[in-house]
Amino acid sequence: MQAASGATVVVVAYRPKAGKEAELLELTREHVPLLRREGLATDRAVIAAQAADGTIVEAFEWAAGGVERAHSNPVVRKLWERYAAVCEIVPLNHLAESSTMFASFTPIDLG
Repeated sequence: MQAASGATVVVVAYRPKAGKEAELLELTREHVPLLRREGLATDRAVIAAQAADGTIVEAFEWAAGGVERAHSNPVVRKLWERYAAVCEIVPLNHLAESSTMFASFTPIDLG
């Protein structure tokens, strides 16, 4: 369901490939600032955290129509290629933490 503004909050889980943890962390720091520069994400605060297995969980807000426009944006497509090289995107229910009433993760400082 989208808000009246058309913006949507998403939560995504990135499981790093072996030996790619540092690269994934760097991409996480670059991700939303890049989307914002491209006019695709809002200024809502980003939350990033880590699951016990090393998966990075990120919550951010797409601007209205942002996700659709991202698919044809060459800057974003290059970023997504970098993600594909260092991680796999997994459903949240693949994280052990999702089996509890209050899924808890270790915070990541994006600053």
